[in-house]
Amino acid sequence: MNRRDFITLVGGAAVAWPLAARAQQPERLRRIGVLMNRAADDPQGQARLKAFQQALQQLGWSDGRNVQIDVRWGENDADRSRRYAQELVALAPDIFLASGTVSVTALQHITRTLPIVFASVSDPVGAGLVDTLARPGGNATGFMNYEYDFSGKWLELLKQIAPRVTRAAVIRNAAIPVGIGQFSAIQAVARSLGVEVSPIGVHDLGEIGRAVEAFARLPNGGLIETSSALSTVPRDLIITLAARHKLPAVYTFRYMVIAGGLVSYGPDLLEQFGHTAGYVDRILKGEKPADLPVQAPTKYELVVNLKTAKALGLEVPATVLARADEVIE
Repeated sequence: MNRRDFITLVGGAAVAWPLAARAQQPERLRRIGVLMNRAADDPQGQARLKAFQQALQQLGWSDGRNVQIDVRWGENDADRSRRYAQELVALAPDIFLASGTVSVTALQHITRTLPIVFASVSDPVGAGLVDTLARPGGNATGFMNYEYDFSGKWLELLKQIAPRVTRAAVIRNAAIPVGIGQFSAIQAVARSLGVEVSPIGVHDLGEIGRAVEAFARLPNGGLIETSSALSTVPRDLIITLAARHKLPAVYTFRYMVIAGGLVSYGPDLLEQFGHTAGYVDRILKGEKPADLPVQAPTKYELVVNLKTAKALGLEVPATVLARADEVIE
């Protein structure tokens, strides 16, 4: 081998070696902190987390291979959520997934720099989580449940499924902006539907029972359970009260109808949590939450429980059944 060939061989090996070494280096493990607003044993919470993990895996992120997912369950309790938020921030994750307003608020109380993708938030602007829906402007973005105007559709649905209703009790949390906004939207359509609406607060569970009992003493009543009430009211309480007092009731989410409620109209939260994986993926690859708009659902699901309708002596109109995404018999 002559000197020129030897230099070429050595030089080529010198270039190839670092390239090969870089190719053999393991992919950097990214870390995602997840703060859920449910209890750890809650089936709905587990299903939403699974929907996120499955969608994330389809995008190439596998828990234990190139990403580590640390999960905490805040149970919609502000103190518990703040404590778990501190734990998650201490782990120095690359990004957070936060479920519900309480979870996002807890995280933003500690950090305004680490990126947050949220789901199942009803009023991100009113809650101060983002500047605007189109330009969030801070460290958080994600997916909201609906805008306030949507709330009027619950009363329209109640009137369609129970035409005799002339009075509606709206169960809402007046201590948060979404509770005020949802009730105002329902009020805005009430007169045109010939329905008188009245609010029921959620400060005390015993008070809710007494208020519904008093409301049910007069005829032609119905209930609307808003999403603002879900943070403090056990899911089975309204279903039990509605059945006890023979009141037709409209709920926000499908799982309430699966548990025995009459009808629900709202976003598909499993789909929403799947969508959050797309934003997490984009942010891990370099995009900023401030530049990603908050998205509202493009589709809402209507679920009807015919067994409950029969128990209430209601015949669900064919037009409602034709629109339903799911009918439980």
